[in-house]
Parts: sequence; C-alpha cells; structure tokens
Amino acid sequence: MKAIVLAGGYATRLWPITKHRPKMFLPIGETTVVDRIFAELEEDNRIDEVYVSTNERFASDFESHLAESKFNKPQLSIEETTDEDEKFGVVGALAQLIDRENITDDLLVIAGDNLISFDISDFIDYSQKKDRPTLAAYDVGSREQAKSYGLVDLKGDRVIDFQEKPADPNSTLVSIACYAFPQETLSLFPTYLEEGNNPDEPGWFVQWLQTREPTYAYTFEDAWFDIGTPESYLDAVAWHLDGESCIHPSASLKNTTVGENTHVMEGATLVNVALENAVVFPEATIEDATIQRSIIGPTTSITGFDLAGALLGPQQQLSNDSD
Repeated sequence: MKAIVLAGGYATRLWPITKHRPKMFLPIGETTVVDRIFAELEEDNRIDEVYVSTNERFASDFESHLAESKFNKPQLSIEETTDEDEKFGVVGALAQLIDRENITDDLLVIAGDNLISFDISDFIDYSQKKDRPTLAAYDVGSREQAKSYGLVDLKGDRVIDFQEKPADPNSTLVSIACYAFPQETLSLFPTYLEEGNNPDEPGWFVQWLQTREPTYAYTFEDAWFDIGTPESYLDAVAWHLDGESCIHPSASLKNTTVGENTHVMEGATLVNVALENAVVFPEATIEDATIQRSIIGPTTSITGFDLAGALLGPQQQLSNDSD
C-alpha cells in the first residue's frame, strides 16, 4: 500500500506566520502537525512508501525537514507550482502524482494539515475490510461550519450522497480529507478529469465517485482539526495541551504568568507578561503585555501592548513605550 500526504497548499489564511514556512510544520506541543502523520505511517507495515505532495516553493523546506527527521518512508513528489494561482487543484495534483510515481497499489491519501484523534491504522483496517473507496467522516456539530466541507449522507456506513461545500447543509457530518482507494479505482482519477470535472477539492471527486462505486465512511468521534486558520491552530494546540502549558527550557520568563494551553518556544524572552491560550515562537520578545488567544511569530518584539486574537510575525515590532 502507498500513501500520499497532501502538503501543497500555501496557507494564505495563516499569513504572515506561514508565508515562508509550510503550515504542516506548525508545532503541536513537542512535535508538528505533519510529523504526527509521518509517525503513524512509519509504524504501519502495510505502507511501504509515503509520497509527500508539495510545491516548488516549499520543496527545500521539506527536504531539510525530512533529512533531519527519524522517518525513512517519506519522499518528496513535487508539484511544479510556486504560487496559489498556479495550482492544479488537489484532484489534478493527485492524478499527476499517481501517474508520475507510477502508483498501482492500494492508496491512502491524507491531508498533511489534519490533526486527528483516531489511529490511521484503524482507518486502514476498516477500508481493507470494505475493499472499496473509503473516507473518514466527523460530525462538526455546526451547520454553518459544515458549509466549508464535503457533506456526507450515509445509509448505515455506505455513502449515499455527498455534497461539496453545500450552501444549505442538511446535516453536520463532513469528510475530513482522509481517503483510501483500492488499486482498481485509481484509473478513475484521469477519467474524472477528462470529463471536465472540478479538479480542485477531493470532495468533488468523491461526489462523482460514490455514484459509480460503492463508497464507505469511517466515522469517528473525539477530535479533528483542519489547521487552516489561526483559530483552528490555537484550538488544536489547546486540545493537545489539555489545559497545560509547554515552556521550552531555554525560554526566559521574568515576572510572567503562563496560563492554560500556552506554548512558549526556545529562546523567547518574556518580562512582566500574562499569557493564556497563546503560542509564542522562538526568539520572540514580549514585555509589559497581556497576550490572549494569539500567535506571536519568531523574533517578534512587543512592548506595552495587550493583545487578543492577534496573529503576528515574523520580525514584527509593536511598541507602546511612553518613556
């Protein structure tokens, strides 16, 4: 079995923090979003190769990251784009990768910005038992939020309808960009594209596929985070920390209160600061401030500001020093 980790997005909603770094490298405690996925794929003996689908802009970042990692399976497969406007769409990029790498085995596809609470091996077990196209589905509990995803309608565990980003969702069960495709269905990717269908989101392909092939859903509970916005990233950090804080030993804190769900990284300096539900990146300096539900980028400097819901970085400077 092969696996593809989708890591080709430009994460514009998280700029400036992800303008020059893949969002998959955002820290979640002591690891990163994508390394959580790599670790599970590394342990599953059914998967012999992992293709990391990324773009030309971030190719060198992934090369360095993988070279320094403990993982043996991941290898880059580079989409020839350097900008959001040049993208082929996820389905288009998948079809190209399958052809480029000559993939003829069963295939697992998962988004590299997915923070999931289930074991990927359990999902593979389920999909192999069905031996049919399979997706992972999660109840987001909000019809408004469901508008942003592919809506799944089930009869038992079989998908009987699928609507990509519906304007008026009739439920809150959505697909989370984790799919398993038996090898005999891979030829349907070029068929789908040759018919002129939407190449952008995988959900459009699933919507088309489920009318032609029996398709099943692996539903799960607990937690799922699509890390595409500052809010979802902070929620993912809070879920992982579970009310605790994570402070790197090299960080310097003086007269500082660190509240729950807060991550302070290496080399950060905090003086007279109150923090809660925040992420402070390496070498940031904060003085005389209150920071709540905010992301403070690397080498950013803040003096005399109270911030809530802020996204700063890297190298930004905010000073309200009255002296």
